[in-house]
Amino acid sequence: MVFVFVAVVFLSTFLMAAVAVLVTSLVQQQASAESAGDASGISDGPSLLREDSLSSISVWDSLLAQFDFVEGLKARISQAGLDWSVGRLTAGMLLLAAIALALLTSVSWLPGWLALGMSIGAGVAPYVYVSHRRSKRFSQIQEQFPEALEFMARAMRAGHPFSVSLELLALENSPPLSTEMKIVSDERRLGRSWDEALRGLTRRVPLLPVRLFTAAVLLQNRTGGKLSEVLDGLSETIRENESLRGEVRAIAAHGRATGLVLTVMPLAIAVMMMVVNPEYLAILIATDQGRNLVAAAIVCLIAAHLVIRKIVNIRI
Repeated sequence: MVFVFVAVVFLSTFLMAAVAVLVTSLVQQQASAESAGDASGISDGPSLLREDSLSSISVWDSLLAQFDFVEGLKARISQAGLDWSVGRLTAGMLLLAAIALALLTSVSWLPGWLALGMSIGAGVAPYVYVSHRRSKRFSQIQEQFPEALEFMARAMRAGHPFSVSLELLALENSPPLSTEMKIVSDERRLGRSWDEALRGLTRRVPLLPVRLFTAAVLLQNRTGGKLSEVLDGLSETIRENESLRGEVRAIAAHGRATGLVLTVMPLAIAVMMMVVNPEYLAILIATDQGRNLVAAAIVCLIAAHLVIRKIVNIRI
């Protein structure tokens, strides 16, 4: 029965999306036909550039193309180093939310508002995973960057030009930084200017060290100078910044531990009370008001934990 309910929820949502796509497509086709007027009937030929579709399902792809947030979501997936499509991510979020809603609504003692909130949380879980992968990948790039700058400076002092130093870095370094540098090198070989290739790097990796590196290289291309010395100084500055960031994280670790203890302590006390004297807390489970209070307390604990983590997350 639960799986039937999941299928009904998922298929009904998908069918509503399909109807919305069809209506939108008809309106757009009519508007484009009216605006075209008596234009010439020359049709566009096939494009040589590969166009990444948002989803392998044409209906879902057409629906996602109507929203502006899709480009940002596509960029975040790419920055996380995942080969997922936007359609795969959004369909997974919808499916998880439908499954969670079907399972939680079958629990009779669970309040409806909490079941809905937990279902929404389950649906957001894939996006949270993408954000976590993105943050982890950016942290790895930030740790690798000072060494990469020193490597390029040594290669340039040895007589290699900047383009060859970048290719050597892409070959010798480890992912994820080597992957991004290889993209820059390949784009340059395919005819793009250094300005376009490096600005593409800053869009894919929006970190301060990467922006400083791009600005230094572009400025050197315009004004001249010893780029190896600039990269050495930039590497030393980034190392000092990372050292200060590590000290701040070490100081803030006490606050994060305190927040975790304050979050777990009420739950541990409740479990101990259930073991020692089950009848004392039985009223909270036996009545609707008690269950609502327990659910509200859990939500408040989670919210308080997130607030504490936000407070102790000091950015430099």
